[in-house]
Amino acid sequence: MKYRGATAVGSGSAGHNSESRAGVRLLRQIHQKLAVALLLVSFNGLPARCQEAANLASWRVAEAPGARLERNDCILPRRELCSEPKLTDPKRAQKQSSDSAIKKTARRFGKDQKEIYLAPFRVPNLKWDALFLAGTGILLATDRQASRAMPGNHVDISRNISTAGLSGTSAAAGILWFTGMATHNDHARETGALSAEALANAAPVYVGLQLLTGRERPIEGTGNGRFWRNNALNSSFPSGHALFTWSMASVIAHEYPRPWVKWLVYGTATAVSLARFTGREHFPSDVAVGSLFGYLIGRHIFNAHCKEGLSEGCRSRKIVVAN
Repeated sequence: MKYRGATAVGSGSAGHNSESRAGVRLLRQIHQKLAVALLLVSFNGLPARCQEAANLASWRVAEAPGARLERNDCILPRRELCSEPKLTDPKRAQKQSSDSAIKKTARRFGKDQKEIYLAPFRVPNLKWDALFLAGTGILLATDRQASRAMPGNHVDISRNISTAGLSGTSAAAGILWFTGMATHNDHARETGALSAEALANAAPVYVGLQLLTGRERPIEGTGNGRFWRNNALNSSFPSGHALFTWSMASVIAHEYPRPWVKWLVYGTATAVSLARFTGREHFPSDVAVGSLFGYLIGRHIFNAHCKEGLSEGCRSRKIVVAN
């Protein structure tokens, strides 16, 4: 009997424990349902990005004990999903971008100007400097005789030719840039942009030499081309038409190193240079110096800023340098 009683008592204790475990499971289920309900209620108060990106099954409360959920706190595993997007002022962003572009352009222009002015003083260029000075000296000595030997007929035609040549080269560079922008042709866009850069870098050289030399034109004063007489931007040395036309023509010819392109742009530049002489606007030395400086400035701008793969001349140049 004792054995049966013990068995009964044991059975009763086991039943009691089973009922306790069932109660605990019930309480846990109630607790989980309450937690889900609270999460569903608080879901409407979270930022929109939480509501869109959230998956209720992936939500979890902060692991730290006693953590309290604020209205805009994120309860997702990745908090950045619920962060509010940062609002930026479009005008301010545009202004910052514009300022950055202006600073970048100014630094690039300053670097180009520095390299242009320092180029004659580099050791490899000294021999070319000597040849340039000798040739310029010979032209200066014969300027007066050459100018007086030119007939005065057709002066207006020569001047119109020089103006048309400069305008045509400028228009060609502008058309290339606009076409490149409209058709997303990077090569054409680069050609137009670098032509404009060459023109911009040639302008300070022109202004500086005009003010420093102050040379009279063939039709001014005694016709001898005296220096330091005409201290304005309308002096004779060097030829601005030749300088500007050759700077743009040099860029175009380097960008498109095809025979017909070179003949076209260099032929136009040569016609402009000769027309400035036959039109009695400049002496031969003025035209020669302006043409040479323009060509060298255009070549420098191309070599310094062309992008490999766009122009055949740029790719070949960089391969040679690399080797």
